[in-house]
Amino acid sequence: QVQLLESGGGSVEAGGSLRLSCTAPVYTYSASCMVWFRQGPGKEREGIAVIHTGTNSTDYDDSVKGRFTISGDNARNTIYLQMNSLKPEDTAMYYCAYSGRYPCARWWAFQYSAYANWGQGTQVTVSS
Repeated sequence: QVQLLESGGGSVEAGGSLRLSCTAPVYTYSASCMVWFRQGPGKEREGIAVIHTGTNSTDYDDSVKGRFTISGDNARNTIYLQMNSLKPEDTAMYYCAYSGRYPCARWWAFQYSAYANWGQGTQVTVSS
């Protein structure tokens, strides 16, 4: 079982910012597609941002493009999700996942079923 550790969630008002972190074991982090998912109340888990830790190529779901930025720190085996201009509809539990598959094309990378290992998640609540 791969341990993924998410942190950084919290409660903010609309328009605010948060930065989430996800730390993975070094053998999973290296040259992997690492993805942020979220699951809002009564909704399916959806992929929103992906980064390849070898090339630093990124992609985003349209719902967060221009507001969220995914990045990686190879020295810390950690990816981040900088979330700006938060909206109430961003309220969700946020999870990270990884895959050794390449390239990190969104057609598969944003599919919940593509991943076997999940962390506990970190809750983000945005009030209006």
